[in-house]
Amino acid sequence: MTAEIWDVIIVGAGLSGLSAAHLLRKRNAKLKILILEGKDRVGGRTVSTEIPAANGVDRWDFGGQWVGSTQTHILELIKELGLETFPQFNIGKKVHHMGGPGGKVRTYRTSIPALSPVVLTDLTQLLWKVRQQTHTAIDPWRTPNAVELDSMTLHSYITQHAWTADLKEEMGLCSRSVFGVEPSQMSFLFFLMYAAAAGGVLRLLESTPGSAQELKIKGGTQQLSQCLAERVGWKNVRLGSAVAAIWQVEYSNISLWAPGCSYTALPGNIGRLINHENHCSFTAFWKEKGFSGEIVAGSSTGCPFCVTFDASSPSGNAALVGFIAGQQASQWSSEERRKAVLSSLVKYLGLEAASFIHYEEKDWAKEDYSGGCPVNVMAPGMLTYYHPSLRKPCGRIHWAGTETATLWCGYMSGAVQAGQRAALEALAELCPMTLTQEEQEVVQQSQTVEAAVKQTPASKLTRLSTANALVVAALAIGGVLLLARNQNALLKVKTHLVNAFSTTTHDIFLL
Repeated sequence: MTAEIWDVIIVGAGLSGLSAAHLLRKRNAKLKILILEGKDRVGGRTVSTEIPAANGVDRWDFGGQWVGSTQTHILELIKELGLETFPQFNIGKKVHHMGGPGGKVRTYRTSIPALSPVVLTDLTQLLWKVRQQTHTAIDPWRTPNAVELDSMTLHSYITQHAWTADLKEEMGLCSRSVFGVEPSQMSFLFFLMYAAAAGGVLRLLESTPGSAQELKIKGGTQQLSQCLAERVGWKNVRLGSAVAAIWQVEYSNISLWAPGCSYTALPGNIGRLINHENHCSFTAFWKEKGFSGEIVAGSSTGCPFCVTFDASSPSGNAALVGFIAGQQASQWSSEERRKAVLSSLVKYLGLEAASFIHYEEKDWAKEDYSGGCPVNVMAPGMLTYYHPSLRKPCGRIHWAGTETATLWCGYMSGAVQAGQRAALEALAELCPMTLTQEEQEVVQQSQTVEAAVKQTPASKLTRLSTANALVVAALAIGGVLLLARNQNALLKVKTHLVNAFSTTTHDIFLL
C-alpha cells in the first residue's frame, strides 16, 4: 500500500489540534496538513447536543462549556470566528450542604459559602500558604522543595495544614468539582501548577469576573472546533481514523498507521497527547424563587452531584447542569443515580424540580480517546519525573493538548495556547521565516529542557512552627469573632479576603 505524503500530520481533532492546524494554514497556505481523529466527530472534550426543551429543542454543552475574561487565547479565537459569549447566571441564593445527610442545608449570596468565623479563618490561612507557593509552581523546576511537594497528595497537604474538619470537607468538594478526582488521587505540586496557571485557587472555583466559570458561548463550545475544521478544510480532517502506531526514522520521514490507511509526513510533524455530566430541563422555577441554580454538596450528604449551575440557554430555555465526580461517581447505578439527582434537586430547590421536561447524562469515562474529563491529572511523583519532557519534541513529533499549557492548563484556553505553540514549533522547522522574533523565542523557550529537579530549600511558609501557627490562629479567630457581632462588617471582611486571594466524572444536565 502506497502511503500518502503530507507536510504535517496532526493526531486529534480537538481544540488543541485544530488550533495548531489553523495557525499553520494561516502562516503558510501551501502546507499539506492532515488531521486524523479517532472519534466520529471533532471537538475532543467539547460536545454540544440538541435535546428536548421547553420551547421544543435547544442545544447544550455536555463537556467543556465555560470561558473567562482572563483566558486571552480562547477569547481571541472566539472573536476571530465571529462567535459570541454571554455571562453565567449567578444571581440569587446559592445552596450549600456539607456535614453528612443530617448536616444543615444553608444558603448564601456571596462568592464563597457562609462559613463560620473559625472555618473562614482556617480558609484564609490555608489560601495564604498555598498562594505563596503558586508564585513559582508554574515552573515546577523552580518550586522550592518540588520533590517533596510532588511526593504528597493534595489530601495529605490539607490534612497537615487545615485546622478544621469543615474546611477539609470543603477542599474535597473543590477537588471533585475542578479536577473530577478525590484529593488523595492528585499530586499537590500538580495542584499548585494548575492553580498558578489560572492565576489563583479561587479563580478555578468561581463564576465572578476573571474566573473559570464566568462566560459561556452562544451555540455551544463544539462549534469552535467545527468552525476551525471548516477553515482548515473538512477534506483534510479524517474522522474515525484512530492512529495505532507511529514510526520515526532519524533524518527521515514519520509514518503513521491507522486501520486500513497509511500516512507519511515529511520532517516537521505535530502530534497530540494521546466524569459524568447531567442536564435537566424545566421552567426556571429556581429563579422565580430567588435561587441562582448553584448548589454545592459534599460526598457524605447522599447527593450524587458535587455542584450544579444554571444552564439556561440564550434563547430562554431553562436548564441546570451538574457534575458527578470522584467518590460520588461510583456510589450509584445509572437508575439509582438518576433518582438520587432528582430527589436532591427537590430537597434543595423545591417540589417543582420533580416536574422536569428531560434528563440527560454524559459519562466521559466511557468516551474513547479522551481519558476521562475534565482533565488528566498527575499522581504523586509524575510531575517532577515527566514534566521536563511534557513539551519537549520527540524528534519531529511535537506535543499539544491543554495539559501542556502554561496558562489556564486544563481549560479550552490552555488547549488553544498549546496548539498554537506546537504549530510555531513546526513552522520553525518547515518555514522559519514566517515566525516573528518573539515567536522564535517562544519556540526556543518551549523546547528548553531543564535539569532534573533538585531538592531545594523549602518555603518558610510551609515550615511555620505549631506555636507560631497557633498564635496567628488565635489572633485571627479573636478578630473574626468580634466582627461576627456585626454581620455587615463580617460580610465586608469576607469579600475583602476573597478579592485578596483570587488574584493569585460524571456530568449531569437537567432541563
